[in-house]
Amino acid sequence: MPETIYPMPGMKGQLWSRSFVERVLAWHGTNRSRKRIRVFPEDKSLQLASPQELRALSQDDIPLIFLSRNDRRLLPSFLSHYRKLGVTRFICVDDQSTDGSSEYLASQADVDLWSSRLRYKDARRGKSWRQEIFGIYGSGRWYLNVDSDEFLIYDRCFEMPLRALIRRLEEHSIRRLAAPMIDMYPSGHIAAAEFTGENDLMPWQVADCYDRDGYNVVKNARFVRIRGGARKRLFGSDVDLMKYPLIFWDSECSLGENIHQPLPYQRNFSPIFGVLLHFKFFSDYQERVQEAVDGGQHFGGAREYVKIMQKISADKEIAFSYPGSVRFEGPRQLVEQGFIVSLFDSGEA
Repeated sequence: MPETIYPMPGMKGQLWSRSFVERVLAWHGTNRSRKRIRVFPEDKSLQLASPQELRALSQDDIPLIFLSRNDRRLLPSFLSHYRKLGVTRFICVDDQSTDGSSEYLASQADVDLWSSRLRYKDARRGKSWRQEIFGIYGSGRWYLNVDSDEFLIYDRCFEMPLRALIRRLEEHSIRRLAAPMIDMYPSGHIAAAEFTGENDLMPWQVADCYDRDGYNVVKNARFVRIRGGARKRLFGSDVDLMKYPLIFWDSECSLGENIHQPLPYQRNFSPIFGVLLHFKFFSDYQERVQEAVDGGQHFGGAREYVKIMQKISADKEIAFSYPGSVRFEGPRQLVEQGFIVSLFDSGEA
């Protein structure tokens, strides 16, 4: 499929329709990937760090799995946001945080906190941890699966809870929700964009802007690839933005070789019903980028963070805003701009 511009008001066209040949290629690719990932050792490294004993999920629970590393300031707003959406249990793997994150999470009654002797890189960049958590809590149910700096937004999300969203997905025989990460940044000078998490602000009230254009889409046999946005415009980072934060996890599922392309690939083709607002850029972003470079835990020796650091070193007064910057006002705005499709409008999907 040729490159397509994103966002697309109305989301029309052939983005998620697939021919018979494309379906066969997805099935074949899934089988090939399954053979490759069998060689990865299963290192059961997780230990329950919560004060309470392991609690099974009930049939009515809506669980959220997330990884966190030194994101103490985001955690109150993160938990508040997802509680409002209807999450009843949070399952966190804390990657040896040193900022009080684990102590805060251990104090939350609806959080199951896990720790590991491994670091993120050695856990296949967190995939081993997530797979182990799915195994512990069980399959045949819906999960949210995100990071602590990712906030899921879908149309009418503050009115229609996750249970209603899941019901609509099931009505369309969709087993995972496609949602690209949209990088957020402040409209003003970044040095003044301090976010402490202590004043009940949501992060989009500080890092309040996103790029209205500059994304591209290419469909392949595994998933719909979206790249671009603020990180590419500012730093030349050409990373995959597509994720599947709401997923029905069953015996066929695996995070495979890349969390952006979960198995089976056949389930990765559906309209984009949500986005993940992604929060990296506050006043201390330079220090956090340097920490990521020094830690070397991310893909390719944190090479994307190295690119960002090189740009920062050359220009410490980077202007994040540009003529296409848009201030986030709410979910409906994203529907009107073509970032997402509504599941709650007549004639949706």
